[in-house]
Amino acid sequence: MIQQRANFDWMLKDLADGVPGIEMIVVLSADGLRIARYGGDPDAADRVAAACAGLQSLAHAVAHEIPDSDGRMKMVIIEINGGYFYLMAAGANAYLAVLSDVVAEPGLMSNRMRDLVVRIGAHLTSPPRRNGQTV
Repeated sequence: MIQQRANFDWMLKDLADGVPGIEMIVVLSADGLRIARYGGDPDAADRVAAACAGLQSLAHAVAHEIPDSDGRMKMVIIEINGGYFYLMAAGANAYLAVLSDVVAEPGLMSNRMRDLVVRIGAHLTSPPRRNGQTV
């Protein structure tokens, strides 16, 4: 996990309080390292962050097949038996992921996630790294 550069707890808690059914929120870098989390355990958050790196890469590749696409992924929603998974671009090289149960309403969730990204997107960035060091 990369070190949290700011305390995101209150911002992520605000999202969790605003949408019933949220199980876990993870802020991650494009290469799958956890920046922050709310809910769930740290190991699960790390696994989610790692999986999200592959998912955003896949979405980027598919986006290039859509005519007039700039290739950037905005949001991915996966409906799973028992819940939903949401992944949203949230700043330069950063993403916001949410896992929820079936109570969470996808339209409300995507709106609240977008609002959070607009409010704090500049703080949800992951600087580029080379050889494990921030450049």
